[in-house]
Amino acid sequence: MSRLYTDRRPSQTQGLSRLPIPRLHDTLQRYLASLEPFLLEDEAKGGESFQDAMQRRVSWAEQFEKDIGSTLQDRLIELDKSSPNNWLDDNFWLDKAYLEWRAPLLINSNWWLVFKHDNNIPVECIRGAIGKENSVTEGVTPWQIRRASWLTSRILDYKEQFESGNDKDLSRTGLWLQNTVPRMFNICRIPETGKDRLLEKCPDSPYYKTIVVMVHEWMYSVNVYDDNTRKNVGFQEIERRIRDIVLDAQGRLSAGEKAIAVGLLSSDDRDVWATNRQHLMRCDPTNQNSLRAIEESVLVLCLDDTTLKAVSPEHELRSHLHAIRSGIEARNRWFDKAISVIVDPCTRAGMMGEHSPVDALVPSIVAEYALVDEVPAGEIKSDHQPNSVRNKWHRLDWFIDGNIQTSILKAHESALAAIEDSDDDVFWFSDFGSDWIKNTARLSPDGFVQLAMLLAWYRTQGSFTATYETALTRLYHHGRTETIRTLSRKSRAFVLSMLNAGESRATKEANLRSAIHSHSVLTREAATGKGIDRHLLGLRLLMKDGEKSDLFSDELFGRSQEWKLSTSGLSAGAYFRGTGFGSTYHDGYGINYLLGPNVIKFGIESKYSCKHTSTSQYWEAIRSSLMEMYMLLEGQDSLRAHL
Repeated sequence: MSRLYTDRRPSQTQGLSRLPIPRLHDTLQRYLASLEPFLLEDEAKGGESFQDAMQRRVSWAEQFEKDIGSTLQDRLIELDKSSPNNWLDDNFWLDKAYLEWRAPLLINSNWWLVFKHDNNIPVECIRGAIGKENSVTEGVTPWQIRRASWLTSRILDYKEQFESGNDKDLSRTGLWLQNTVPRMFNICRIPETGKDRLLEKCPDSPYYKTIVVMVHEWMYSVNVYDDNTRKNVGFQEIERRIRDIVLDAQGRLSAGEKAIAVGLLSSDDRDVWATNRQHLMRCDPTNQNSLRAIEESVLVLCLDDTTLKAVSPEHELRSHLHAIRSGIEARNRWFDKAISVIVDPCTRAGMMGEHSPVDALVPSIVAEYALVDEVPAGEIKSDHQPNSVRNKWHRLDWFIDGNIQTSILKAHESALAAIEDSDDDVFWFSDFGSDWIKNTARLSPDGFVQLAMLLAWYRTQGSFTATYETALTRLYHHGRTETIRTLSRKSRAFVLSMLNAGESRATKEANLRSAIHSHSVLTREAATGKGIDRHLLGLRLLMKDGEKSDLFSDELFGRSQEWKLSTSGLSAGAYFRGTGFGSTYHDGYGINYLLGPNVIKFGIESKYSCKHTSTSQYWEAIRSSLMEMYMLLEGQDSLRAHL
């Protein structure tokens, strides 16, 4: 099949076309090119010659294109014709990338965003995040409630813009957001044995206009919408209702009541959680209603009563990061929700969410909207009367048996082990940012950072690895992501030249510019529906029993997708202190970076239990690589030639 197939049926989002199916021949040629650095490395280490190894794979690709590949391409085209949105999102992506994974969502799959501090909040509140103890239980504070209420109202305002059709951004990104932003809300991942499912939105649900507030591990359902205007009730009224809930929780604490930490179950292995969820529903009908309230709500708001302290100002950002990522021992969280807003007693805030409904760029855009305007300044009154708006919220109760109690304890142990093994930190590089890379060096900032991370990997590992960078296919209706394979023949040549003391400066710079240009081409292809990994995934999954191909059974097919370096860039990140997601492989890194004009923020996660990785050492290698690349280009003759 030699043509690019694009279904011309109108998409559901006017102005965005359907995700195309790449030409089979083009995908195979790009795939073969992506194998070159692996084969060159194998040859350099005494393995089979590059020419022989590549020729064998060229033969496999040619045979594939003539025989089974052509059949699979036809099947994919027919599948796309019967798919409401596109061949990938409707049939493969959610299941294979997310819902079939059985690992806990905690750290492994969920994303997290760390918000900047609010300048209208008294500085002494933030200073409380630094202390000699690792964590201090302080209870919920007035400014914490205010910031939580303000963030909630701002997020609801943004949500309403898309629901009402008032968002008039007709750019391709704007049209893409009209489809993706609503998918963040009133949605939840439901654990089921073998494969999870996403809860379908239900506008008729009694919980459709509610949020869930988690405080002291109790859960409350609170109505945040005006039935007459169909808009949220506003910041001040949300604040009143949350204060009422907090007073109720404090009263329960004072009476000696202890919360049942059901939320911990959502941090467990997905099959284990699926079994426990079914058992929980059988224990008592009340549990079914509580689950519905959580799963069908707009979002979850987590008010932590404990501050993860930093022993010094230098470590405060890390403690903030960990508070958003996993909280205090994974307590006071519901990891299945697509969006959880988190605020601690010192008013440090952030967002954490389940990854499958949308990619992390979408919540980052929502969060930026919420953070642009800061909390209204003013005195917080202390004359709130308990139960003054009692009819606007209710408790979510649980009735459990010994089996569930034991499962909660086991889930807690597993969560603690995962948290303690997570080597997670944020680092700010402030020697230069995207402005210098783009305006002075005249290079792609993203490509520059990608090469620095690849160079840092080789310096710390002594070898290359398959490197994943996320490309968004937001030009298309229901577009999600595609892989940019950062490791290429040219990026390999650049790395090796940088480590060769005998290589001339001119050659190193030429290799750098060539590698970044190649990366820009790969990025453009991935973003415009011409990537290879999603296409190959679709073809492989359409094979029937008894069908086989040397192309797919080749060990290099799998090795070239072992993303031990998993990376993703977001926005410039002016409103975020840091971001993060977990490493895909135990002996790899998960890296989310924010490329600002004058600062680059790296969120890096690895595992303490792996002797081959170290987040701090890898960061030092990234920093050194960035500076070495900077010095390489700082020669006036070098830069002048590209002005």
